[in-house]
Amino acid sequence: MRAPAVSFDHLARLTTADGLYEHAEFTTPRTAHGYCVDDVARGLVVTSRQPSPSEQVAALTRLYLAFTVDAQEIDGTSHNRRQQDGRWTDEATTGDHWGRALWGLGTAASARPDDDVREIALASARVGLQARSDHPRAMAYAAIGAAEVLRAAPGDAAARSMLRSALSVIGCGSPDPDWPWPQPRLGYANALIPEALIVIGEGLNDGAVLREGLDLLSWLVRMETRGGHLSVTPTGGWGPGDPRPGFDQQPIEVAALAEACFRAREISGDSMWTDALDSCAEWFLGKNDTGLLMYDPDSGGGYDGLLRDVVNLNQGAESTLAAIATFQLASLDAFALAR
Repeated sequence: MRAPAVSFDHLARLTTADGLYEHAEFTTPRTAHGYCVDDVARGLVVTSRQPSPSEQVAALTRLYLAFTVDAQEIDGTSHNRRQQDGRWTDEATTGDHWGRALWGLGTAASARPDDDVREIALASARVGLQARSDHPRAMAYAAIGAAEVLRAAPGDAAARSMLRSALSVIGCGSPDPDWPWPQPRLGYANALIPEALIVIGEGLNDGAVLREGLDLLSWLVRMETRGGHLSVTPTGGWGPGDPRPGFDQQPIEVAALAEACFRAREISGDSMWTDALDSCAEWFLGKNDTGLLMYDPDSGGGYDGLLRDVVNLNQGAESTLAAIATFQLASLDAFALAR
């Protein structure tokens, strides 16, 4: 499909010289809630991999990189929440934000054309690769970041070690063919798990793990498709016997699926993943359970949630980044197929 042109205008509207505001009321930043690495790292991903970046995008990349590096401690852990006055308000840990920071740093190291940006990002990623987490999703994000580091520095020992550690925490799927998911319920950003297995399998040259990730992603796409369109896991999760469709559906779930399908297409070479990626872009354009747009073409922002009959019209950072990432990946995939 032809995805809408990616716009960074609303993302820039949410961004100051100090960070990226987490929340918005419609298109107006809610400044009292401050900034977080969770969103800034995702911002670093999408700005770093944007082809032929404009001055606006290049400036956002440098700002997000500085924020992510500043959040990091020497042991590789990371703070997450920062107030407008520059104070970090939490302890540095290895939660999901730490894993997302590694994803952002790895992407900047592998994708940016600027030598200084790549060098700073790679050095910081190597610091983050020292740390470990007990949380599967945090380690899944870290594995994806490690895979990007391997693109920037093939054979990097710390990155390969992270892939092995992540596999031990994430594990593989259930032997139950009706419910192969490694947990009893689907949660949030579910496609992150198979994407991590895919990059671990590729990075460690382990065909069994790679196939496990591809099979698990294929199952997830089937589970999150209904009536010819995506019907993704809602905020409360979804498990066997729960009614479908469920609400409220979050853009992060769709973006995670787009990321995983793009990765599967890239690594496997199988064009079947393009159809699933197109479905992700179409979800934002109204091909979903309510038939309503989840993207504001005027602002360039993404809406915060799909409810049963209405849309949450607030355009926060997470939702805006989800829309940008999905349209960006759909466009990149179309470009790759045309070559």
